[in-house]
Amino acid sequence: MHDIRFIRENPDDFDAALARRGLEPLAGKLRTLDEQRRLLTTQLQEAQSRRNEASKAIGQAMSQGDKERAEALKAEVAEIKAMMPGLEEQEKALGEELNAALAIIPNLPADDVPQGEDESDNVEVSSWGEKRDFAFTPLEHADLAPPLGMDFETGTKLSGARFTFLRGDMARLHRAIAQFMLDQQTRENGYTECNPPVLVNDDAMFGTDKLPKFAEDSFRTTDNRWLIPTSEVSLTASVAGEIIDDLAEPLRLTAHTLCFRSEAGSAGKDTRGFIRQHQFEKVELVSICKPEDSEAEHERMTACAEGILQALDLPYRKVLLCTGDMGFGARKTYDLEVWLPGQGAYREISSCSNTGAFQARRMNTRYRPEGGKKTDFVHTLNGSGLAVGRTLVAVLENYQEEDGSVIVPDVLAPYMGGVEILRSRQ
Repeated sequence: MHDIRFIRENPDDFDAALARRGLEPLAGKLRTLDEQRRLLTTQLQEAQSRRNEASKAIGQAMSQGDKERAEALKAEVAEIKAMMPGLEEQEKALGEELNAALAIIPNLPADDVPQGEDESDNVEVSSWGEKRDFAFTPLEHADLAPPLGMDFETGTKLSGARFTFLRGDMARLHRAIAQFMLDQQTRENGYTECNPPVLVNDDAMFGTDKLPKFAEDSFRTTDNRWLIPTSEVSLTASVAGEIIDDLAEPLRLTAHTLCFRSEAGSAGKDTRGFIRQHQFEKVELVSICKPEDSEAEHERMTACAEGILQALDLPYRKVLLCTGDMGFGARKTYDLEVWLPGQGAYREISSCSNTGAFQARRMNTRYRPEGGKKTDFVHTLNGSGLAVGRTLVAVLENYQEEDGSVIVPDVLAPYMGGVEILRSRQ
């Protein structure tokens, strides 16, 4: 959510930032709504003040025996009382219209975000790792994995397209990856492990900028709860409406959860394999911090996600998203793209975003500096640390052998109960 005071005082800067997002100027419309609402607020305050004065004057007129003045004042009070509900209704309607307009405007990009229209304009910041030199033609995971226990047919039979049934050591490897990620983020990187609900209410979704714009991308239950698209929603919304004391150190939270997405806008994309599922798992990273700490926290969070890929020895690149490819709530985003030799391409495996105060305003989450009385909005950040299914895909493609088996990475061995190689179940 945007600060209407900033728009009121900096309309040209606001519109210039929107232009970087490819949007038409909106400051004029928003300021008009704001002025109309503020005018009604002033009229209400003046009417309330005059009603109080007149009510007090009635008693004085009566005590002085001035019945004519008292009756006139009573008539004035009655007129004000009759007028106020209409003003209140108009003020409420304008406030709702203004908030609705603000709620669908994306966050403003940070100054160092590159200008661009789509992913082709993203900027590679760095790369890590050596791509394996295969003595054979590596397979895509969709061709390699079924004999090893990645059962697409049963998933489709049970639930339809974009669902998968994992069996045996494949299921164990998937679990091992998630457990390794959680241990790394909690023991090494200082995140607090959480086990949050995966069903949330409208407020949680709105506060984390998933509503109203992305309603069609999420699943809704018959009792009007939402299945989370990411535990960013649950973790970030856990501090909604709060005033956090001090925040000398960022609040860092992590969770491994199921996630659900309708993939409404991805028709025809990644229909084969395990890349784009309706139900998937992620280890999410969330930070809540002071505004002056958020840039450094963004770099730290991204490094924590990179550490998982490095520990698994998976080649990847770090990409700074351009204005046209950045998410709705983000002011700056790094994507980590892992190398998939079967596809011969880099694919996104983590997205780490600094949303600034955008979500905090929607949630009304503030902090109070130590020794201070005035509060300010926190900054929130979120990132994948990592997407479990996509990491499984990367392990399968990068650690495959010519006979169709897959070597278990060394760091996952403690979680695999002695299983060192995935072999065909057929």
